[in-house]
Amino acid sequence: MKYVFFLSLVFSSSVIVEANPAIRVPEKRVSAVVTLSTDYSGMANDVLKNVNEHRRKKGLSPLVMNNVMSAEALKHSQNMASRRTSFGHNGFDGRSNRISSAISGISEIGENVSMGSTSAKEVVDNWLRSAVHRENIEGRYKITGIGIAADKRGILYFTQIFAMN
Repeated sequence: MKYVFFLSLVFSSSVIVEANPAIRVPEKRVSAVVTLSTDYSGMANDVLKNVNEHRRKKGLSPLVMNNVMSAEALKHSQNMASRRTSFGHNGFDGRSNRISSAISGISEIGENVSMGSTSAKEVVDNWLRSAVHRENIEGRYKITGIGIAADKRGILYFTQIFAMN
C-alpha cells in the first residue's frame, strides 16, 4: 500500500483546508457524536456533486460515494469539531487501515479536510484553489467518502477521503 502525506493550510475568509493525498482507510458506519444534531448528508452529496462536476470538466470519471469511507470521514469531522483531535490529519493511518481492511483492493488513499466553509460549493472551490487539494480531487481515485460535522458554535468541519481500488 502506498502512503503519501502532504499537508497544506489555506487561510481565506477564516476557512482552513488541509490535504493528505494517497492514503488508505477501511469502511465503517459511525453515529453522530457532535453537540449539534443536524444531518449534513445533503451537503455531503452536494460536495460530491461539485467535485464530480469539476472532474467531468477535466474528462475524469466521477467518484462514487462509499458508506465505509463516509463513516470514517464523518467520525474524523466529528472528532475535530468536538476537539477530540486537532484540525488536520491526525489519525489518518488508523482511518486508512480501517478502510483498507473493510474494502478489498485499496491501493491508495488521500484526504482533504477543511473548516469554516458554509456551503458545499465554498469548500470545493477552496480545495480547488490549492494545488495539493486539487491533486486529490483530480486524482485517479474511484471511490470517496465525505463527512461533515459542526462544533458548538456551528463552525463546519469537512473531511473527504479518496481511494483507488
